[in-house]
Amino acid sequence: MRKRKYVLILLLFLLFIIEGTVVPWIIPDSWQMRIVPHLAYVAILFVTVYDNRHSGLVLGLIFGLLQDVVFYGAMIGAYSFAMGLSSYLLGLVFRSPRAPLPLMMIVVVIGSLLLDSILFGTYSLFELTHEPYTWALVNYIFPTVFVNFAFALAIYVPLRRQLELITKQRSSSSQS
Repeated sequence: MRKRKYVLILLLFLLFIIEGTVVPWIIPDSWQMRIVPHLAYVAILFVTVYDNRHSGLVLGLIFGLLQDVVFYGAMIGAYSFAMGLSSYLLGLVFRSPRAPLPLMMIVVVIGSLLLDSILFGTYSLFELTHEPYTWALVNYIFPTVFVNFAFALAIYVPLRRQLELITKQRSSSSQS
């Protein structure tokens, strides 16, 4: 069981690295400031739904803090707070060890909207952004939600299988 958890954490770290290295090469230059895909966050949402909300909270806090430190140095803690809170809240509402594809895609869309809305609210609160929310919704949030949705579709089957194996091993070891 521990081996699979380490593989999951390694996968999340790999997605975090890909977010900052490969994705900027794929996205056209004119869209660089409009689309900010959150690949690790999408995988954390899968962990939240298929495993438990506490794992999603901890992983959201850890990888959000990595996001804050590596990419967004204007304010430390915004991504950590937003990723942790949104993962936990979605885990409260959508906990399902056998969530079907449509439900998981709804979780990804709601999670992406919630993450970017919390970030926008935090940045507005501390006056780091001065645009209205509707402008941010159209220009930043919706394009990012679309990319996160496409990524979630691509990783749905393999990640779900791995998470089901982790939960099966946990339940079989707790019964023994």
